[in-house]
Amino acid sequence: MPEPAPTDRAPPARPDSFLTAGSDRTLVEQIVAWFAQRIDERMLRPGTRMPSIRGFSSDHRVSRFTVVEAYDRLIARGYIESRRGSGFFVRERNLGAGLAAARAWAETPNPSMDVVWLLRNMFRQLPTRDMPGGGVLPGDWLDAELVGSSLRALGRSNGAAMLGYGQAQGYLPLRQQLQMRLSEHEIVALPEQIVTTIGVTQGLDLIAQAFAKAGDTILVDDPGWFLMYGRFSLLGLRVIGVPRLADGPDLEQLRALCAMHRPKLYVLSSVLHNPTGTSISAAKAFQVLRLAEEFDFRVVEDDVYGDLHPGASVQPCTRLAALDRLERVLHVGGFSKTLAANLRVGFIACAAPLARQLTDLKMLVGLTTPELGERVVYRVLSEGHYRRHLERLRGRLAAAREPVTRTLERLGLRPFAGNPAGMFVWADTGLDTVPLAETMLEQGFLMAPGSLFSPDQRPSTWMRFNVATSSEPRMLRALQETLERGRQRLKSGAPPR
Repeated sequence: MPEPAPTDRAPPARPDSFLTAGSDRTLVEQIVAWFAQRIDERMLRPGTRMPSIRGFSSDHRVSRFTVVEAYDRLIARGYIESRRGSGFFVRERNLGAGLAAARAWAETPNPSMDVVWLLRNMFRQLPTRDMPGGGVLPGDWLDAELVGSSLRALGRSNGAAMLGYGQAQGYLPLRQQLQMRLSEHEIVALPEQIVTTIGVTQGLDLIAQAFAKAGDTILVDDPGWFLMYGRFSLLGLRVIGVPRLADGPDLEQLRALCAMHRPKLYVLSSVLHNPTGTSISAAKAFQVLRLAEEFDFRVVEDDVYGDLHPGASVQPCTRLAALDRLERVLHVGGFSKTLAANLRVGFIACAAPLARQLTDLKMLVGLTTPELGERVVYRVLSEGHYRRHLERLRGRLAAAREPVTRTLERLGLRPFAGNPAGMFVWADTGLDTVPLAETMLEQGFLMAPGSLFSPDQRPSTWMRFNVATSSEPRMLRALQETLERGRQRLKSGAPPR
């Protein structure tokens, strides 16, 4: 009797299979993507024998016709070859020079995990559910229609207005809308005090170039956002970490570092700090501003996660820009975490003379920022949909946080104190998290080891978990097994791996 034709309604795969019955991709597409990714990453090297069609079909409970079609697509794309009488094998791909160079860069071994390692793997296009170390929300948590409807509305408007460079300081209606949003946080900033940027990353880059030169010292949170460490180092700046406690920086250490290094800038996150999820207390915020005045440095407040804060009733929060009234503080924000990472719309709010200075520098390094994205964000903000969207995101994060935290605790991890809100759980594993992350990556899961969140990348037992992507059963099983093996090796005195 002939075998049934391929179907997307095949019986569910085994619990340990990478196939997902509820995926938005067909089974054939999932199989092709899974093998292609492993071949691209050299996890399956040329000459490796592929599973037989019958064996793969049996192991994953899918139709043999489904496997045949997937293998045919892999052959057509140059990933595998069929050897008559022997089966299917991974083939050596003849990549163009550009692709070959890109692959060589991606495969260049690092002596240890570093910022570039995490960036490389963040952009590998892994399924979001397999990225518990990622720093963004899953696509199905965001509102594609909210962004899409704004894009469609712009398409129906006068397109001639978007054919030029746009305004150097940024799209004026957006800056006016940002003025109103900042006032909700008691931050007074007129449109002429706001400069739009290509995300928070460019904002920090412009500020560092404007206020520091090679050899100068910049203080940062430790732990803190790994990307800025790399960016500041590329500018030749000395990056020194200030220990971060549950209620903000360690003020004693901050004072000592200020006296020793006379920093030009101190970059910190006051609300929903990445990676600990904590917020600075009002008392510490005042003390930071006092030290900034005493030692004559500027404070850069990174508020990119601030819109996810659930409110003072859940976790008190204070923004330094509200206390300082933008005299010594530069306030940086954006919408990549709440609307769409691909929009790359950020902003700097600061004193008006500094805004003019930063606008001149912005034009020198990149002319103007793309106005299309700024117009999209303006429409979302001005039509009132953004507030409801944030309420939904905050509710989902609050509902996900408790189960994820309890699960991590059952696995023997210890969450950071005072961590009740936001996207992340910062947890102590009791093990060096670099080999742990390496082992998990071999199984297809991207983790964020604690060493990456320190300027000196010293060994760390801490790890950052994204509560929106840390409940996948396959990932949790792999994490439990990896932790158990690591603890056994630690007890036996053997090396981590």
